[in-house]
Amino acid sequence: MRPALEVADIVRAHGKEFLRANARTLSTAQKRVLRAIESCRTAALGGHVEECDHCGHQRIAYNSCGNRHCPKCQSLARAKWLDNRQSELLPVEYFHVVFTLPEQLAALALQNKRLLYGMLFRAAAESLQSIAADPKRLGARIGFFAILHTWGQTMTHHPHVHCVVPGGGLAPDGSAWVRCRPRFFLPVRVLSRRFRTLFLQYLERAYRDGNLPSFGELRCLKEPANFALFLRRMRKSDWVVYAKPPFGGPERVLDYLGRYTHRVAISNQRLKALQGDQVTFAYKDYRQPDRPKAMVLSATEFLRRLLLHVLPNGFQRIRYYGFLANRQRADALALCRELLDSSAPASPERLSYPERLKQLTGKDVLRCPICKIGQMVRIREFDRGTEPRIDSS
Repeated sequence: MRPALEVADIVRAHGKEFLRANARTLSTAQKRVLRAIESCRTAALGGHVEECDHCGHQRIAYNSCGNRHCPKCQSLARAKWLDNRQSELLPVEYFHVVFTLPEQLAALALQNKRLLYGMLFRAAAESLQSIAADPKRLGARIGFFAILHTWGQTMTHHPHVHCVVPGGGLAPDGSAWVRCRPRFFLPVRVLSRRFRTLFLQYLERAYRDGNLPSFGELRCLKEPANFALFLRRMRKSDWVVYAKPPFGGPERVLDYLGRYTHRVAISNQRLKALQGDQVTFAYKDYRQPDRPKAMVLSATEFLRRLLLHVLPNGFQRIRYYGFLANRQRADALALCRELLDSSAPASPERLSYPERLKQLTGKDVLRCPICKIGQMVRIREFDRGTEPRIDSS
């Protein structure tokens, strides 16, 4: 069922005005996202006509925009990604570790997204791998994937990566599977310090090489003395690395990831009202998690926050490391299963999008909404910008 209010409704009501007011400051990618959300599942993108094979009822199905920032276009991408991950799970406990940039660095990251988001991935990954390889800790080569999120509950800029890690790894010579302690992977305080050290090393190197532009309120960082002071303050601050309770076995991992991996800054389900130029949406205050709250923003501010989270073109927001890195994944997983005396999970059944959606939500989108008996069958397609006539009897 379509939500009563969608992000697309806000874009259609206020997007053109917002674009006129901010045309000079918005990137090409941000403008493209607004256009995609506005036209998603409308006649602007074309579509097809379906007819019930039992009662003859007809309806129009419009094409999706497919943009990765669109709230309506993540279900299929999520389903395909989960199918691929299912065959890679190991029969061990899984852990979830979150690495977050301090607020002062988040502002600089907003001006240098590709560079600093890449540093965030690299520092988090190298922290996990180096601490896990230490014989005093785990003494193993681990594998994991990391997912970038750039938002908080109120859509402010809050870059962090979620790392999902099997509880153990391969011995350095590949002769054994090294298990971690039950319900404990690596010490977060040690991870936090290593993360801080590595990230600031990368940042200082980029500055020395002239690859770290800053402007606006951060223009002062162009002066070497100011940048050195900024680094000293960052070194003295605590950086947040959070280890969430372990998932348990692999079946728990998929349940979690199905709700988590392909999120966007805000889902349509969180929108409550659009009254004039005021948008109301629900959010969770983690200081009071049992008390849902609502925030009211102007449509202009809502759209500004939405576009903060548009990623650079081609930027990969899900990445794989260690023995799960793309080039060695198949062979490494086969070795892990051999050492764990475990067979590979059965290959997932390849389902169509309607079948997968039914599996995920219980909703059969091909069942005729009128007779509840027949199946909707595609009978013809129509081009972009055209609106076909149908017999809705």
